[in-house]
Amino acid sequence: MAPYISRRSFARLLSVAAGALSLPAGAATLDTGTQHAALGAAMGAASMEKKFPTGFLWGSATASYQVEGGVNEGGRGQTIWDTFSHTPGKVANGDTGDVSTDSYHRYREDVALMKALGLRGCRFSVAWSRIFPTGVGQPNQAGLDYYNRVVDELLGSGIQPFCTLFHWDLPQALEDKGGWQNPDTAKAFADYAGYMGGKLSDRVKSFMTMNEIRSFTELGYQNGMHAPGLRVDAQKFAQVNHIAVLGHGLSVQALRASTKPGTKIGLADNAQATCPVLETPEHIKAAEIGMREQNAQYLTVIMEGKYTDAYLKRLGPNAPKFTAEELKIIGSPLDFVGLNVYQPTWVRADSTKEVGYSVVEGPASYPHMLSPWLTIGPEALYWSPKLVSKLWRPKELYITENGCSSSDVLNEEGQVLDTDRVMYLRNYLTQLHRAISEDVPVKGYFLWSLLDNFEWADGYGKRFGITYVDFKTQKRTPKLSSEFYKATIAKNSIA
Repeated sequence: MAPYISRRSFARLLSVAAGALSLPAGAATLDTGTQHAALGAAMGAASMEKKFPTGFLWGSATASYQVEGGVNEGGRGQTIWDTFSHTPGKVANGDTGDVSTDSYHRYREDVALMKALGLRGCRFSVAWSRIFPTGVGQPNQAGLDYYNRVVDELLGSGIQPFCTLFHWDLPQALEDKGGWQNPDTAKAFADYAGYMGGKLSDRVKSFMTMNEIRSFTELGYQNGMHAPGLRVDAQKFAQVNHIAVLGHGLSVQALRASTKPGTKIGLADNAQATCPVLETPEHIKAAEIGMREQNAQYLTVIMEGKYTDAYLKRLGPNAPKFTAEELKIIGSPLDFVGLNVYQPTWVRADSTKEVGYSVVEGPASYPHMLSPWLTIGPEALYWSPKLVSKLWRPKELYITENGCSSSDVLNEEGQVLDTDRVMYLRNYLTQLHRAISEDVPVKGYFLWSLLDNFEWADGYGKRFGITYVDFKTQKRTPKLSSEFYKATIAKNSIA
């Protein structure tokens, strides 16, 4: 395969070639073989450089329940994850987020780690129950004060805060009333979002409504693997999804009404990253169709304000109940789309299927990281933003999560040499660079995650951080992948 060369690099090569051709008569010239060798070397260097655009935003991401701890401090109310993690058998090793990385008390230390890396962005989430302990009612000033301190610390270190308003930790009091099965939860979320937008948008310029709607609905209400641990029937589940995307739309409207001028509003979505099994026209077209249909009840309805015909037909009598006004709200315009990209969904053209494609399941030998679900496919970080951009033309895109788990251990020298994570990041970032060099409008990248943390039902057994955390002492140790990311940021190109 020929080396990939960006448009920018190709332009430089053309200028070099033009210079060589314009040598004056009689000037010393290189023989043809030497010229070809020099041009080849220049092309090789250019293809290896992989520079990102000037001003590209490098960041990291965390989430409230996964890092904060302090679950009984500052007036915080209980959440579904407090309940779920304290239920025997629900989380590996009986782990909970009661303390986690203790970022509620150690956020200054964590911001210092970000600054040392050279990060320019930090994606964090607000715990809804720190602001409204029961999800509604009177706001809790102590909770707001905490996030004010976090935002000010970030800004004081030259790091731009990106605020996610819901990263799965629903107040338990709302779940007791039906949670995301109850339309009132969508309204309560909008009220909370509007309140936070009004309080933080003097300093926070980018808000995300929700993180991975598919994850908290499917894992929480369909298969019961995550909080609240329910397995509702097909029709109820379709309605859960509808109420969740409606909550997103209502919160977009609430944020528009409450935030300062210039505030940008989006979401972080783990759209299935449909990738063609081969990069031929028929399979690429299949991947494009697949992007719409595999995400029909999530990103597609959000971007188009309608469910696809194929989705409604597939669900039949179990399709969600909705109104035209609700669809309009769900499709409220966004300023940017955040994509959480970890693994590919391989698709192929299939004329025997009405939708024109089939999902290709991986063989038993397909490689994955420590987490079995995290199959490796760097192309996902090319095709996900590429197809989202082609289908819906968002103004801006961010990669709001990308990273991997590894069986990290400290060696005798106190180091974590996570060469597998470095491999993963280098290959995925190479594919992201490919997308950007084809004018896909990706403006920034948030690595998941800064720290090892509470990995939901996997507890502390799956480490995703580029910083090793000793959960007994809370000592932070940057890993080899931290050095790789720091060098990438400093060069603004893949290290």
